[in-house]
Formats: sequence, C-alpha cells, structure tokens
Amino acid sequence: MKVLIVGAGPTGLTLAVELARRKIFAKIIDKRDSASTLSRAVGITSKSLELLSHSGVSKKLIEEGVPIQTACIYRGSHLALTMPLHSSSSYFPTILGLPQDRTETILAESLASKGVQVEYKLALNTFREEAQYVVAQFSNGEEENFDLIIGADGVHSVVRQNANIPYPGFDLKELWSIADVEIDNWPHPQTFTLAQIKPGVVVVSVPIGKNRYRFVASCEKALEAFPLPLRIHKVRREGIFKISIRQARSYSKGRVHLAGDAAHCHSPVGGRGMNLGIADAAELARCIAEDQLDGYSALRHREDRKVIDITEHGRKIVTEQSFLSKIEFSALLAAANHLPFIKRRISRFVVEF
Repeated sequence: MKVLIVGAGPTGLTLAVELARRKIFAKIIDKRDSASTLSRAVGITSKSLELLSHSGVSKKLIEEGVPIQTACIYRGSHLALTMPLHSSSSYFPTILGLPQDRTETILAESLASKGVQVEYKLALNTFREEAQYVVAQFSNGEEENFDLIIGADGVHSVVRQNANIPYPGFDLKELWSIADVEIDNWPHPQTFTLAQIKPGVVVVSVPIGKNRYRFVASCEKALEAFPLPLRIHKVRREGIFKISIRQARSYSKGRVHLAGDAAHCHSPVGGRGMNLGIADAAELARCIAEDQLDGYSALRHREDRKVIDITEHGRKIVTEQSFLSKIEFSALLAAANHLPFIKRRISRFVVEF
C-alpha cells in the first residue's frame, strides 16, 4: 500500500504515525521549509491523548504539557464562576496545554523512530486518478504513483481543490486576535480563563508552558482587552485572524481522502480544531489498515458535524450580542454557581467533549 500524505501538521503526522505502527510507511510531504515554530493550537483533549497512547506519543505529551485543572469565567474584572476541570472516567483527567509546535515535534520524533522522515520543501502541484492508482506531480517536477492521496494540508487544501470537493460554509465578519506571551508570577498557572469584556467580546487565556500563556480574543489586541493585570515578561507572537466555519461536502472521492482543516474548520471556542484532525487521522489510519475506507467519510463527517455545531452554539453564547445569547450566558453561570451537579456536569462535558 503506497500512501501519500500532503501536510505535516498534527493531522498528517498523526496519520503517518498511526500507519507506521501498523507497518504502512507513507510518504509525507510539506511545502514549508521546516517544521513549524508557531504555537497555533494549544489544547489537547483526553480523547486525543487516548488515541495517541497506542504509539507512545501521549506519554511524552503529558510529560511536557500543562494539565489545566480549573476554569474561571469573568464578566469584566468580576469573577463570575470557578469550576474544576476534571473527569474520573476519561483517559486523562483534564485538558492538556501545550504549544502546537511541541506537539508536532513529538509526533515527528515518533515517526522518525519508525523510519519515516517528513519531506519538507516539497509541494503537491496536482494529481490525476487512473484506474489502479493516482499519479502525483510534485513541485520538483517528479511524478509518482500512489494507491491513496490524503489531504491534511489545511483550509486552503490543494488536495481538496484538485479533487473538486466543495467546502461550503461562511466567514465571520469580525477580526480575532492572538498572543503568545511569557508572564511573571501569574497566580493561575493551571487555569483556563475566559473574560467577557462586554456582550459580544471575550478574551481567553490558556497556560501552555512554564510562565507561558496563549491569549485569544474576539476583537483586535487581545492583551489590551484582557481585564486582569498582567506582568508580561516577553511577547513571543501577536497576530490577527478571521474565522471560517466550513465543512467539506465529502471527505472522500475515489482514491483521495481529507482530514483535519482540509475537511473542516470552525471557531477556536472549545479548542477542538487540532483534536478533530487527530481523530480524523486515527480513524483514517484504521480504515486504511483494515480496508474499510468506504465508511470513513460518512463516519467522520457526522462526528465532526456534531462538534462544529456545539462549538458554534458556544461561540454564539459568549460572542453574540443578541438578547437571547445574553440570557443564555447569564442563566448558564447562575445554574453552575447554585447547582453543584450542573457545575460537575459542565466540567465533565468540557473534559470529555
């Protein structure tokens, strides 16, 4: 079985690792010059850790990551809710904070230990499907035949575009911002913090390393918007971005399959983007190894759709200015504060979701 994986982010690397441990050694390429040094996605769920445990990757992620033990929600600078993030029935009891570049490095090291190296500075230009194989044409002018081509190459996927698979959805109008910083003496080193500055505007802080935190806001300048005092030692990265909510109409077409952002994208609320890609990759590896690819698209499309719908509902509750959203957010906080079983249920849902 000859498999080409286009894209060496967490999704592509997970797929390559999961195939390699089943003795299927894929060719994995990436147009980047080298591995990413940016910490895009930062939260790893218990489900992802369980999926990655079979290859030994999760043990190394846990050793390096920050267990996020608590969630705090502020309205302005007023603390409105504190709750533990814990589940006794999941593989790992909480969410793990770790920069994406470290996640990728650990996956790549696991892949290399199995004899597979990522081929950087190599892009897929196009491909054509023949009766028994797919012919891939690369940026270096060479061609090669494969049984399968996997698009794990992000929202602007060349694989998806060449396969003419529709990617319907919509783009949010507002700009979001991101910051990766080092902070001295932050009193909540294992706490997820969400602050609603005003109706429709939120800032989130997530610990991702020793004295290192990720801030994301539904407005420009996340650090300025955060309502609590910060002693920032170093700003590693700042930027702005726009959000799209999209899902490929199908994840499979002939000998071509999609996973991760090439198949779906949504808001960062809930922190499930990278984790969905890991789940796609693990399922796709199983389907390839067990010759069950016919079921891959329907299964993952359905599962990913559920997560997209839940994260969209969550985004609307905390970022929209409608009267209904304001009422729903207030009611949720009140219920969690006054009914302990509601708080426990929310905590378990966040960890296990």
